[in-house]
Amino acid sequence: MSDMGNRTVDFDSRIPVLIVGGGPVGLGLALELAGRGIRSQLIDQGDGAVRLSKMGAVSVRSMEHCRRWGIAEDVRNAGFPSDYPHDQYFCTGLNGHLLGVVKMPSRKDDTDTKDSPEQKQRCPQLWFDPILQRKAASNPLITLTYHTRLISFTETGEGVRAEVENVETGGKSTIEADYLGGCDGGGSLVRELLGYKLEGDRLSNSVGIYFTSYDLHAHHKLGKGTRYWMVGEEGTWGNLTVVDGRDVWRLTISGSQMPVNMDEFDADYWLRRCLGSENIGYSITAVLPWWRNRMVANHYGKGRVYLAGDACHMNAPNGGFGMNTGLGDSVDLGWKLQGAIEGWAPQILRSYEIERRPVAVRNVDAAAANFTLTRPKLSYGNVEQDGAEGDAKRRELFDVLARDSMPEFKSAGVHLGYRYEGSPIIVPDGSTEPKDDLSIYTPTARPGHRAPHVWLSDGRSILDLFGKAFVFLQLCDDDEVGNQIAEEAKKIGMPFEGVRIDSAEAARLYERRFVLVRPDGHVCWRGDHLDLAASELVAIVTGRRIIGVGEDCEQPLAAGTH
Repeated sequence: MSDMGNRTVDFDSRIPVLIVGGGPVGLGLALELAGRGIRSQLIDQGDGAVRLSKMGAVSVRSMEHCRRWGIAEDVRNAGFPSDYPHDQYFCTGLNGHLLGVVKMPSRKDDTDTKDSPEQKQRCPQLWFDPILQRKAASNPLITLTYHTRLISFTETGEGVRAEVENVETGGKSTIEADYLGGCDGGGSLVRELLGYKLEGDRLSNSVGIYFTSYDLHAHHKLGKGTRYWMVGEEGTWGNLTVVDGRDVWRLTISGSQMPVNMDEFDADYWLRRCLGSENIGYSITAVLPWWRNRMVANHYGKGRVYLAGDACHMNAPNGGFGMNTGLGDSVDLGWKLQGAIEGWAPQILRSYEIERRPVAVRNVDAAAANFTLTRPKLSYGNVEQDGAEGDAKRRELFDVLARDSMPEFKSAGVHLGYRYEGSPIIVPDGSTEPKDDLSIYTPTARPGHRAPHVWLSDGRSILDLFGKAFVFLQLCDDDEVGNQIAEEAKKIGMPFEGVRIDSAEAARLYERRFVLVRPDGHVCWRGDHLDLAASELVAIVTGRRIIGVGEDCEQPLAAGTH
């Protein structure tokens, strides 16, 4: 196995999964596959180093994935101060006028764990990616190969043949794989070679100014916060976000639909306007233009090649949905690749786009709405003016801005409430779909939803039972139903575990005597009795019978078929 600094291309003759792209989504897919006993090789044209933090928030759902991968403790202890307040300030500058502050608890003070055994974390990409890399590098089922870029790929009847190049030597090699995962970002070559397009809108041409300012909090009159919204007479023109809870910062200039002329862009002007003082020292690390997007790919994959992360959806950063949605892709794709490779679910990849694309559409729309809410069409005149008239304007604006910014930070429904409604590998139980509230998560074990968290008598979360196999939860004394399903699962080699649950809280939340949970932790069937043949149930949840899509199928789809 190569280490993270590997500069040579040392390929196995054939691997089950080739992953293109070494960001958090690609690394997450590698870890998800390894946890299922599936080997992978990850290639990336960079050197594996992360120099800027474009991402900072790890959602509660992503932390549940990290918990299964064995890195949750590392993420919690990465270095962001647990007592750092998450307050949101609205101001004309750090040393200008304060419109108001929305108080939000630090991680230490946020003790609400009723919905999950984990909490959302602030872990900038500078720390998060290396945590994933170290875990991947330590796993013998994962080969990390850097300085290597994809040139092209060809699907064969039995797999994928990828042509790659060492970017340092120019040497070219061929990798043979059963499947290819395109986790290569917004400019995805894999997506381009598949002939797919991103569909949607460009919301704003923004600029990120990454800088270091030591002990910045000692040089302004506002309190500590994770974000400072900058408001001027033109409206909300940017935001300042703390990266490491100490000295590393990112100032985002919101921009407009017009492209930014970087030859004329004055980063020092914007920093001075934000800091509000000529006496605050800073060092600029990078100034990067970028588009704030609301885009989703028209397709997610076919045959032997599938996309995940920014390669198939691009979010505005408002809400932190992008990377976290991408990790959800990795988890869904990971267990389905296992089923296809091991043969117990040869059709299962047909469901990947059906399940994950609606989640992406939902999340990119939510992020775009959050961005729009930060720029309400109001009169901002006098907001920077001293005196009573300015004070009145600032109070008026704060009332609206504080209210409209909250969906970005109150988003438990986005991260925990997504569901696979209408999926062909979910057996509906006839219950009414609950409202998809993006702010509030209401636990439910309705088929298609994430199985809800319950603390068990041995101190574990019920979520700790999920991840390796289909788990049959028996909330009664009747063993017959579980035995029937276990017998059918054994016939096709489907990973299956039966667990007897003796918990009044679980019985209340799960609502049925029997519940079947998929390897990704989503409920795929529940009932008080087996209302269809056990063989039929197993065929549906493994995709061997794709109900609602087509006739029964027992052979893999031909390459190029959706």
